Amino acid sequence: MKIPLSTRLSCCCDFINKGDRVADIGCDHGYLGIYLLSKGIASHVIAADINEGPLQSAKRNADKFGVANKMEFYLSDGVQSIPRDFDAMVCAGMGGDTMVSILSAASWLRDRRYRLILQCQSKTHLVRQYLLDMGWVIENEVVVRDGRFLYTVISASWQDVYSNGPVRDYYYSPCLLESPTPESIEYYHRLVKKLRISVGSQGENADVEEETVLSQLEQLAARYPFLQEETK
Repeated sequence: MKIPLSTRLSCCCDFINKGDRVADIGCDHGYLGIYLLSKGIASHVIAADINEGPLQSAKRNADKFGVANKMEFYLSDGVQSIPRDFDAMVCAGMGGDTMVSILSAASWLRDRRYRLILQCQSKTHLVRQYLLDMGWVIENEVVVRDGRFLYTVISASWQDVYSNGPVRDYYYSPCLLESPTPESIEYYHRLVKKLRISVGSQGENADVEEETVLSQLEQLAARYPFLQEETK
């Protein structure tokens, strides 16, 4: 019986180490945790959701796939009501502002014992900014295509190191430059195009940060030739 896992959730699973205890925050249908247990990747999964309906769905699916004995289920606003005995926390399918709210409300996550696996649906720059400003290091980031959309998956660990890099790092992390892929290059061009439209439409009232980021991103193409031609 095949587990119906989306491409973006499958990418999140790629960042989990064998034997990890995983907390899936906003678990929805529970398929991510079910997949990790069925494949022998995770040793235990905490599945949490703020709504009772999705949580009950996750419980039924865990029974259906025979992994309920290795899962715990919690009705929780973010990580507020879950145990803290896990190695990796996955947040997937949320907006960046919601994700930052969850992380900001749990200062105890800023501990070297935890890794974060984050997949935003929107406003990803807010998540990168929070991480880099709060002592987290983005160890890896990849761009994944799911249908006609491009998403990024971020892996971060808290190392008490604070970024002093350019503001563009909030929008396009150095990890994407270090390991370019056709998807990450397309992501770059989509981002530049979006910023050009936004800045151009505002005229003299253009957002200063957007103008700065756009300028810094355009300068990257001169340093990294692979960014100069847009992928088809």
